[in-house]
Parts: sequence; C-alpha cells; structure tokens
Amino acid sequence: MTSAPGGRAQADDSGLAAPGGLVRGQPLNRGQLYFRRFRRNRAAVAGLGLFGALVVFALVGGWFTSYSYSDVDFASLSAEPSPEHLFGTNGAGNDTYAQAVHGLQRSLIIAISVSLLTTVISALVGAAAAYLGGLAERAILGVVHFLLVVPAFLILALVSQSAGGDWRVLIVVLTAFGWMFNARVVWSLTTSLREREYVRAAQFMGVRPARIIARHLIPNLGSLLIVTFTLGVVGTVQSETALSFVGFGVHPPDVSLGTMLGDGATAISSAPWLFVAPAALVTLLTVSMALVGDGLRDALDPTSRVGGGR
Repeated sequence: MTSAPGGRAQADDSGLAAPGGLVRGQPLNRGQLYFRRFRRNRAAVAGLGLFGALVVFALVGGWFTSYSYSDVDFASLSAEPSPEHLFGTNGAGNDTYAQAVHGLQRSLIIAISVSLLTTVISALVGAAAAYLGGLAERAILGVVHFLLVVPAFLILALVSQSAGGDWRVLIVVLTAFGWMFNARVVWSLTTSLREREYVRAAQFMGVRPARIIARHLIPNLGSLLIVTFTLGVVGTVQSETALSFVGFGVHPPDVSLGTMLGDGATAISSAPWLFVAPAALVTLLTVSMALVGDGLRDALDPTSRVGGGR
C-alpha cells in the first residue's frame, strides 16, 4: 500500500483484490480509509451490531405483544415471565415487555436528541470564541466556565420536577447544561486552526466570520464532533436514567428505562424481573455506544495503534 498525493491512499499495482473488497491500485478516499480502520476493531463492530439490534428492538419490538405500555391486565398482577407476558408484569398489571420497548424508545430519543443538540451548540460556541478572539472570546469563555461550576444536577432535577416530568422539557434542560465541556475542547482545538493559511486567505478575501466558522473551521473538527456525539449518547443515557431513577425525570404514565429501574429496585427481592429487563437494556445500550465511540476515535486518529495505518 502506498500513499498518493492529495491525501489518498493507493494499493499496489498488482491489480489483485485487496482485503475488504477494494481493488488493488484503486485510490482510497477518506471515508473508505476510515471505514477500513473501523472494521479492524472487532469490539467496535460488535458494538455497532449490538446498537443496531437495540434500535430494531425499539422499533419493531411492539409487534410481538398485544399489550401497550399503558395497558393493565388485572388478572396478572406481579406475574412472572410467561408466554403471555414475556418479561412479566408489575404490581399494577402493566406488561413489562411493552414498557421495556417503549422505555427504550423514549431513552433513545432523549439521548440522541440531547447529544446532537449539545454537539452542534458546542461546535458553534467553541469555534466562534476561538475565531473572534479578544473581548468576545473572554466573554464566551467566562460564561462557559461559570456554567461548568453550576450545580447542574440540582437545577436539572428542580426544572424537570416543576415541568411534571415532560420528556421534551428534559431534552431542553439536559441540552442547556450539557454543552459547556465540549465547547471548551472545541475552542482549544480551534485556536490552532484559526492560524491556518486557508483561514487567513478567506479573511483577506472578505469572507464573513460566520461563513468562515461554518465552512472552514467546523468541518475540520468533524472527527472530534463525531466521537463527541457518540460518547454524548452514553452520557445522556446515564444522566436521564439517574434522574428518572430518583424520581426527577420522566413521570408516569410515560415510561423510560430510568423509571423502570426505579420501580424495579423497590421490588427486586419479590419481583426481580422488573429490574433485570431495564438494567440489561441500559447496560447493552451504554456498552455498545462506548465501543462504537472507541472504534471511531481509533479510526479517525492516525496516531492510534489500533486504528492507525492503512
């Protein structure tokens, strides 16, 4: 394998098929190169497959039960798992399998929405602070540093509780207090990018600052932002689960994995199936996204011993 001008990798000239279905001699674009590095990491591939299986379960899992998460079966209160109720029922007669499917949907929506929003906000704020410099940079960093020392969990709990456990409000408050650390990282990396020749050239050509930030700075942080988004899903799942577990997150009649864990913890000795199902889903979700995040970080980092090289 040889390197070609323009950042492309090129296979040898034998004309034989290269591992991964690529034809030798055919240049690799950046996406193919990252995909090849990611695929070398078996744990990351397994994590991606596991996450895909969880998404499929959340989307079509409801087809395999005649109950919805809010239906009540008064003839089966605290019933053990059976063919009729695959994961058993709780003390109110709700089907635990249907609640697990709905809870996973709710947790995924919250986690992906919050991670996406915090990644976008942190990219814009961090890049803008680094590019503008001077008083604007000091003012933005002052706000970031102030928010970093605010007791976010207490405010999250109070706001969520006053909103009645609405999951949409939970997305807003988790986003409001979840972007600062990543913005600090983006600012640190952008301070070196702002001195590059293409940024200086854009300035001399009269390109507006907003366009330089959006077209020349943020795209060069793409690898960092992808990893940030992936690991942000893990952090949001843990935050939402913790809030709901202590009663400050999603409220009944809605269900999330955190509320199911909270309900199952109170009956773990008499009805352990109420705790096992949501605990297994939370564990599989966080582990799968952590493995994918590690794989993406190694694939996008040319200095990594695991993902580096061609």
